[in-house]
Parts: sequence; C-alpha cells; structure tokens
Amino acid sequence: MTTITIKVPETLGQEHGETVRFIAAKLYESGKLTLGQAAEMAEMKKWDFAEILINYGVYFMNASAEAAIDDAKGI
Repeated sequence: MTTITIKVPETLGQEHGETVRFIAAKLYESGKLTLGQAAEMAEMKKWDFAEILINYGVYFMNASAEAAIDDAKGI
C-alpha cells in the first residue's frame, strides 16, 4: 500500500480510525477497492470489515462478480 497524507479538520484527525474506515468503505462502494484492499486500508480482517460496511450505508453484496473473483485471488 502507498501512504497518502491529506488535510482534514481537527475533529476527523481525532477520530483517525473511524475516518480511515469510512474512506475505505466508500472506496469499496465506488468499486475503486476490493473488499480485501479496503479491509487492509482499514487495518482490519476482511470479514470484520465487511460487517461494519452497513454502518456507512455500504452493502457488501454490491460488489461485482469480477471484483469478488479478484478479491478471492488476492489481487
């Protein structure tokens, strides 16, 4: 993974883990990340991350078949 530094309001900086999980969930939702990549970004196990997606209004089953295959392959 690559590290990117972004400026966020102080309140988001204080909730670093929550902010990263939200961004990872939204990147997963948009198809930019596979479930495995999003979980890695959030420093969580894949299935633990899948369980919290609903907290961000993201539905686990929205992933395309191609994304699910790539995720299973570890791509």
